[in-house]
Amino acid sequence: MKQMKSPLIVDREDTKWLLLDQVLSMTTSRRSRQEMAKQGLIPVQNTGSIQRILLITLFFSSEITYVIDELTNRKELRAFAHIEEVPSADDVYRFISRIDERQFIGLINALLHTNCKPQRRTHRTIIVDGSALVLDLNIFKKKIRKADLVEKDYKWGYCNTKGYYLGFKLTLAIDYPSLIPLAFLVHPESPGDARLFAEIMDELKRRKIIRTGDTVLFDRGYYSYNNYALGITKYKIVPLIFPRKNFDPEKMMRKMNCPLSIFSSHQYRKKQQEYRGLVQELREKVKKWKEYPPIRSIIEDLFKVAKGAFSLHNLHRYSGISVTKFVALNVLLLGAVVTAGVNQKIQLQRLAEA
Repeated sequence: MKQMKSPLIVDREDTKWLLLDQVLSMTTSRRSRQEMAKQGLIPVQNTGSIQRILLITLFFSSEITYVIDELTNRKELRAFAHIEEVPSADDVYRFISRIDERQFIGLINALLHTNCKPQRRTHRTIIVDGSALVLDLNIFKKKIRKADLVEKDYKWGYCNTKGYYLGFKLTLAIDYPSLIPLAFLVHPESPGDARLFAEIMDELKRRKIIRTGDTVLFDRGYYSYNNYALGITKYKIVPLIFPRKNFDPEKMMRKMNCPLSIFSSHQYRKKQQEYRGLVQELREKVKKWKEYPPIRSIIEDLFKVAKGAFSLHNLHRYSGISVTKFVALNVLLLGAVVTAGVNQKIQLQRLAEA
């Protein structure tokens, strides 16, 4: 028996609709329209309408065609979504397929920066974690070997909670305590987190998200003595990677050798003092690392919201480009939700279970 879908009837007294109203307002502001124009997405009105349709689709874990039908048949819903003329499903799919991946991600990052920019403190705390992106493929019905995936974007992966799966891996970096997403990466397989450390840090550095003295929290998956040293010498941050049972603080400290390049600088005394300060701060924070797991764990609640409430569970997309675009929209939705005030652990848990 086919399951009936709930009609999208606007209820301005319902907290979920009030939250969606704040989310959609991100795409209607003047600065947001300017960012769309900067990305060359003309006409801006059509781009904004399509974006709002996609956000509604994710917010209610629905389908594009269904949301378009509801918009066509419900005047109040069109007014709520600020859509005067409802585009066809073909127009929406054409927009998604034709827009360049970098252009789309650039737009999402610009909208996040414009509408969800966290207040910058002297030293920022960033939380980084990864999560499996599982594709909706029946791996029990047909045996799929590595040789079958040579021309596919997705690969076999492994995670502790799901075991082996076919799909991608998402790495997300968020600001703490605002929980606003700062950056994300989609990987075509499930490489070990320790191997991804440099790739993640390069992205944060490229986008000037990290600054000297920032603290970046990682779980045990990123554990490596070399990563402790790399975080300080190359990226000038405090890499608080949760240690494993066999962790040796003295071995970590032996990796901390002041780079020779510092002494060739005319400000070598200042840079040497800066380096020593980072090393000392890392030493102190590693001693107190048990205070940080409750802080780091909140990113897991964001993943649960994305998967439980916003359709990031069992993806029906099978190319790297389409998955990356879909993830980008989810990240934008997460940023809008936490900016709207859903930024406490219990609130996120309730939204994930709603």
